[in-house]
Amino acid sequence: MKKLVEVKEFDVITYNEAYKDSDQYVYLDEQSFSYLENLIFTFNESEEADAIDFFTVTTKRHIGKVIRAKNYVGIIELKNGVLIQILPKIHGSTSIETKRTFLKMLKSLNNFPTKIFNEANLNTERMNLFEIFIRLYIQEIQMLLKKGMKSAYYEVENNLGVYKGKMLFSQQIKHNTVHKERFYVRYDEYGLNRAENRLIKSTLMKLLKQSISADNVKEIRKLLVNFELVEPSKNYDKDFASVKIDRNTKDYESIIIWSKVFLYNRSFTTFEGNSFGKALLFQMDKVFEAYVGHNLKKFIASEWEVSLQDKGYYLFEKRFGLRPDIVLRHQNEGRIIIIDTKWKLLTNTPNNNYGTSQGDMYQMYAYAKKYETNEIWLIYPMNDEIEHRQDIQFNTDDGVQVRVFFMDCHQIESSLLHLISQF
Repeated sequence: MKKLVEVKEFDVITYNEAYKDSDQYVYLDEQSFSYLENLIFTFNESEEADAIDFFTVTTKRHIGKVIRAKNYVGIIELKNGVLIQILPKIHGSTSIETKRTFLKMLKSLNNFPTKIFNEANLNTERMNLFEIFIRLYIQEIQMLLKKGMKSAYYEVENNLGVYKGKMLFSQQIKHNTVHKERFYVRYDEYGLNRAENRLIKSTLMKLLKQSISADNVKEIRKLLVNFELVEPSKNYDKDFASVKIDRNTKDYESIIIWSKVFLYNRSFTTFEGNSFGKALLFQMDKVFEAYVGHNLKKFIASEWEVSLQDKGYYLFEKRFGLRPDIVLRHQNEGRIIIIDTKWKLLTNTPNNNYGTSQGDMYQMYAYAKKYETNEIWLIYPMNDEIEHRQDIQFNTDDGVQVRVFFMDCHQIESSLLHLISQF
């Protein structure tokens, strides 16, 4: 059984055994800590722009070296097999509730393969995030099988006793110089052994070895029975290049995205390094932005035009493009509302502007001037310290008003309705 270490965003990790049972720190054995530290240094030395937001390494007096998790959530498998599960810090929730809400949030991401699933049926209390993603993949294949796998003509190269198709002369010379009675040929066959099905079989075979969930292993074995006439992929790159998603293969679209993630150990955020086995990570700023934007669309699309990542305005002439997270344009009244989401925990400190960034305020002011509106909203996630704080707003002497709203991620619908009532 692989060891699972659970970490929340902004938690501090130490290998100092004196803090093994501390409520303030997450303990990680020294070898695993070293692997994680090497992973961070690998990222920070790369050209990844967001690498510095992944983890930070610092030293605390009397404790020693510590690592703080920030901004990215998901799961990492270190080289020694230890799994680190990083969960978002969501107000007022247990680990199980956090995982369920996080999965709801992921459905809003454009590049997340599975859009329809029931969080309550995923055994989130017993599965880590990687196993939950495997379960989503299993469910996608189960739906495919109900509709029926696709057959197609596919190329076969073989050394036969009869001639058919096209002779491959270089292979004929290589293999049949002595056996003149044989023919090395390429020909077409019709069946299930097409690129999409080969990739699925290879993915299932890989996950069968990786999964530590008895339920997932059982379901994978059942699925593999349906792929007995399909060969495993011998060349992932070639088979993925052969996949063409169209009207006839639409049922494969999400499955192929998942297959690529699993077969290449590819995260939804691109990381490379030799200190980990796999990393499925999500940048919470982008997850939160998508979660708010896509859910807001559902409530106000009848009256407002909703533009996500709006383009068209520049700070200077065709330089320094402005791109607010959400722009609302009223279809009749001509009003414009700018909404920017920030995945940051504010504090109940009025003298410190509640922890808002000066850079963010400059950004809001630029939006107000370029879009010619004084209706600007900053949305932050709700947290324990700020829960009962209301009516935070900032006003300039030339009429720009920036209002702050705290979003309850668990109760996104009621929270958004409360926000809309203030427009």
